[in-house]
Amino acid sequence: MHVRTKGEAQVARSSTGFVAGLTAAALAVVGFLAYQASASAPPAADLAAPGAIASPSSKPSNLPPAGSPANKPDLTVPANSGTGVRVVYALGAKRVWLVGVAKTPKTFEVVPSSINPKPGTYTVLSRTGNKITGSDGVAVDHVVRFASNENVAIGFSSAVDGSMTSPKTAKKTGGIRMSRADGDAMWAFATRNSKVVVVP
Repeated sequence: MHVRTKGEAQVARSSTGFVAGLTAAALAVVGFLAYQASASAPPAADLAAPGAIASPSSKPSNLPPAGSPANKPDLTVPANSGTGVRVVYALGAKRVWLVGVAKTPKTFEVVPSSINPKPGTYTVLSRTGNKITGSDGVAVDHVVRFASNENVAIGFSSAVDGSMTSPKTAKKTGGIRMSRADGDAMWAFATRNSKVVVVP
């Protein structure tokens, strides 16, 4: 039977203490790593089955974000508007295109008259460049007439004061209003006998 000397006993106690210290340090590291993992883990609600909604606030909206293409008007020339140099007036879109001269057609919004032209192809019948009083009592110029409906002459014009409001009268009116700048562009583009295509 071997009896430890005093020196061997001290070495054994030192080894045991060292191993215990290493074990405690390892447990501390493991505990810290486990805490970090739990702190950075997503909430339980976020781990729901695919397609599940965790909360009302995370429900996707069916509305497109502001400024997205869905909120912008379609500026392409209507496909059913014929070919060649022409003025295209889309009743539903309340928009005009001047097609066939510039590479990119000029397009702008208009304010419809109370009497609309029927869809079809027309030619510019007459023009008045000077200031006159429109059928709604507003002073206009650069009048380009191309159709009639219900015995009312219909044409494009711009108000001298630059206003673009719907006719404030019970009378039947045929003036399709546009801004001053757009009226100038229409006047230069739609000369006598120019083609005007009206689409729904």
